[in-house]
Amino acid sequence: MLRTAISWTLLTLVILPAAVLGQARERAEAPVEQTWNLADIYPSDEAWAKAKDELAGQFDKILAFKGKVLESPQKLLECMELNSRIAKEAARLYCYASMKSDEDTRVSKYQGMTQQMRQLLTDYGTKASFLGPEIAASDEATIDAMIAKEPGLKPYTMFLHDVLRTKAHRLSIPEEKILAQAGLMASSPRVINSIFSNAELPFPEITLSNGEKAKLDVAGYCRFRAEPNRDDRRAVFNAFFGALRDYEQTFGAQMAGEVNKDMFYARARKYDSSLHNALDQDNIPVAVYHSLVENVNKSLPTLHRMLRLKKRMLGVEQLEYADVYAPTVKKVDLKYTYPESRDAVLTAVKPLGPDYGQAIRRAFDERWIDVYPSPGKRPGAYSNGGCYDVHPYILLNYNGRYEDLTTLAHELGHTMHSYHSNKTQPFPTADYSIFVAEVASTLNEALLMGHMLETIKDDDTRLSLLMSYLDGVRQTVFRQTQFAEFELALHEKAEGGAPLTGDVISQMYGDIARKYYGNDAGVCTFDKKYDIEWAFVPHFYYDYYVYQYSTSFTASTALAERILSGEPGAVEKTIRFLSAGGSKYPIDILKDAGVDMTTSEPFEKTMAKANRVMDEIEKILDKKDKAQAGK
Repeated sequence: MLRTAISWTLLTLVILPAAVLGQARERAEAPVEQTWNLADIYPSDEAWAKAKDELAGQFDKILAFKGKVLESPQKLLECMELNSRIAKEAARLYCYASMKSDEDTRVSKYQGMTQQMRQLLTDYGTKASFLGPEIAASDEATIDAMIAKEPGLKPYTMFLHDVLRTKAHRLSIPEEKILAQAGLMASSPRVINSIFSNAELPFPEITLSNGEKAKLDVAGYCRFRAEPNRDDRRAVFNAFFGALRDYEQTFGAQMAGEVNKDMFYARARKYDSSLHNALDQDNIPVAVYHSLVENVNKSLPTLHRMLRLKKRMLGVEQLEYADVYAPTVKKVDLKYTYPESRDAVLTAVKPLGPDYGQAIRRAFDERWIDVYPSPGKRPGAYSNGGCYDVHPYILLNYNGRYEDLTTLAHELGHTMHSYHSNKTQPFPTADYSIFVAEVASTLNEALLMGHMLETIKDDDTRLSLLMSYLDGVRQTVFRQTQFAEFELALHEKAEGGAPLTGDVISQMYGDIARKYYGNDAGVCTFDKKYDIEWAFVPHFYYDYYVYQYSTSFTASTALAERILSGEPGAVEKTIRFLSAGGSKYPIDILKDAGVDMTTSEPFEKTMAKANRVMDEIEKILDKKDKAQAGK
């Protein structure tokens, strides 16, 4: 019932503003206008604590409806409204605590506040565990008759029908109560992994060829893996993954705990597998997942073409995995100050209309965004749209590079999705599925790329931008599907009764990675010492999450092409899509926007565009080679 639509992206785990700073500065030194204003949620920690206690005092009221939920339409409405009010306030409380904790993960006070909210949510979930079984005991005709008699129930139609749709997987009231009580324990693998990876893992420090000291924590690795010097890149990869390998079995135990949690819930709810359980929450056919993996495997020649272009541009005899993030256009080092990124995004989204742009200006002007890194701050980036009647928030770790500009555009896409949904939908249908969330974010990225290519004609800069787009396809479509294939294999192995230890997990990951990168064919070597890379990916602690990056990218490609080509009605359909929230299932919401994810068409359009981009890159390279030969 909790709305905490928090989404963070693996592709933007970058840090400090390199154009400004060499090391992350203390939070207190950051300009206040470039920090988020959590006082919009609660003016102080004391106000938060008071609101928390007041909310906890409301929990027992739900018990008055036990055995009476369907007594009458009015009784059902009263129950739904109480549950909705509690969920809305709980989401607000959780958002404040978690974002305060993310400002500095070393501060135990805010970790404790977040833990308090998890405990409270578990307590309420236990008390309200009878709701699902009581509603599921009814039928669609009865529920529809109640809605017809009590119009106030209309906002809850989607929820009520979804309970009936999944009634075969609903348990008895005592069993649901046990599952609810298990929720706090079930989050342990993810919480342990987050604290260990972000605050306590002893990361190495190396000296680069220019004498610079490089602290290789997660953010440092993401920065220094793109060093132009190849020996530096190799040293970064070897040191960082070496540190992870030192704790391979610890990471393995954390991951095994997460997979065991997924299996427990799938089996308890009588699903065929963890995959069925995860996808059924949004009524996504499992065929969509399997088709994505199948389509990507068939299209690995397109990925290998990208990697061969990378090899050609780097001028190396053999491409290595440590080269995949290296800059390919030596004369171009795209950097953007934060104000420059702001202006670029505002210009790029103009095709979506003035109202869309004005909402983005509010995000900048009203301190919705926390911009720069600081010691202890959570790495990466995310948008949190869980405060329904406040506004969305964005966490960044702005580094002054082009990738940070695309990250800003990406997270603003999430934020505009939350903004439009929260503004348009009543609370019960304002929350949207992750399956559609990444469409909004990658749509913004596509519009940004269109703007950049339209305005920049210099061959070297265009090469840099085109290669950046290809890196986006590689990291979002291919890499995330690689992750999805690994995640599926991981669960299938455990569901078959095989043990999961750190070394077993690493071997599974490495075998899949070597297939994707064409290791055996000599396309790009993926050394076994990098098999531990899975331990660096936090998204594996959100079951079957990553595939949605890939599906969303292909969906947004289809939408962006319609918008940029000026197709009549494309903008209006897109705004309706952003405003739909969870009023329908995600597959149906996308169909209304003109994208059918049950077909391979969006994927095929994306591959076709990627190959067109590579055609242009090769033409520019051939032109440059010809000019060089003529000298």
